[in-house]
Amino acid sequence: MIDDEKIIEMFFERSEQAIREMDMKYGKLCHNLSYSIVNNRHGAEECVNEAYFGAWNAIPPARPDPLLSYIAKIVRNVSLKIYWRKEAAKRSGHYKIALEEIEGCIADRKTVEDEIEARELACIIGEFLDTLTVENRVIFTRRYWFADSYKDIAEFMGLSEKTISVRLTRIREKMKQYLIEREVLV
Repeated sequence: MIDDEKIIEMFFERSEQAIREMDMKYGKLCHNLSYSIVNNRHGAEECVNEAYFGAWNAIPPARPDPLLSYIAKIVRNVSLKIYWRKEAAKRSGHYKIALEEIEGCIADRKTVEDEIEARELACIIGEFLDTLTVENRVIFTRRYWFADSYKDIAEFMGLSEKTISVRLTRIREKMKQYLIEREVLV
């Protein structure tokens, strides 16, 4: 499999092969990420294609490092945009359920006018994640960034769904306490 630097060079050369190589290397992860948010194979395919188009337009001048994080963030943002457009009124989406689980730990960011506060919150949450064990950080990230179900996380981690549920509850409580200690509105 071709390395990321070569793929990025292909983007700079404006070779369409860059998209094909990126898809061969990261396509499955991108599709799974999008599907976990939009919960629709066709919708996920559209999101990934839109994300690839976004990467095509951004590279160059961007030179992402690492490429996986860059494309995953684009896929996630496109998928969230589609999700909120189509599913915001429904309670049934499992991504909305994941968001509701964690929203009890942080204040509503929709009404915050100052983007600096949002960035500070992101830094504080990042610092909190650094306090977790690697296993708990993976569980938290898979649930709240990749929107994986408890079942998917359990299979990935080799643990039971109940264990995942309990750990996520404890992590959220720890995060809430961490935010309170740093005087972040909860």
